[in-house]
Amino acid sequence: MPITTCIFDAYGTLFDVAAAARQAASEPEFAAIKDDWPQLAEHWRLKQLQYSWLRAVTNAHDDFWQVTQEGLDWALEKTGHDGDAALRERLLQLYWELGAYPEVPAMLKTLKEAGLNTGILSNGSPAMLQGAVDSAGINGVLDALLSVESVGIFKPDPRVYDLVGAEFNCAKEEVLFVSSNGWDAGAATGYGFTTAWVNRAGDPVDRLPWRPKHILNDLTGIPALAGI
Repeated sequence: MPITTCIFDAYGTLFDVAAAARQAASEPEFAAIKDDWPQLAEHWRLKQLQYSWLRAVTNAHDDFWQVTQEGLDWALEKTGHDGDAALRERLLQLYWELGAYPEVPAMLKTLKEAGLNTGILSNGSPAMLQGAVDSAGINGVLDALLSVESVGIFKPDPRVYDLVGAEFNCAKEEVLFVSSNGWDAGAATGYGFTTAWVNRAGDPVDRLPWRPKHILNDLTGIPALAGI
């Protein structure tokens, strides 16, 4: 069955989640993180994901913005920057303004010009997703911003992946699902999507019951996988 619908995870896939810490570190007033911002960014992202999983399995859902703040607070303490209220505020502000990876606009434009459905499926809250899309200037090449908030549980619960078929009235086999998270791509494979893992860091494949169908270094190859 041909691909009709291309669905993307948001954070780390379309949007560079390290950009907030990297940008803050370049600003003179936040020189305190100029040497350890990569560690801060890594801890922040890892805790953000871990807290989403823990909330899912314990039925303690809260929106992704709350989880993002909690992850940042842990990362700031871990790196010795807790108590710096100005730094915390700046990092959170920058998270709302994350830019897209360089290849994203042209890639999405190619998909839309070929007549494919395009959308985001993300743990992010609707307001967070809209802010990121606006900041990246890619509103015109996305048909839907699907948030877990409509089902009240984080990925990889299958109810999240169900949102795609409900929105686009398509079969699972018609969907190319793209994520920078190996666990997300693997779980989506198990759900029935054709999957692509964007492995920018060259990480090993996660030891899960399912593997991504495709593994890419960036998003430039997505149109070819969609049959364009």
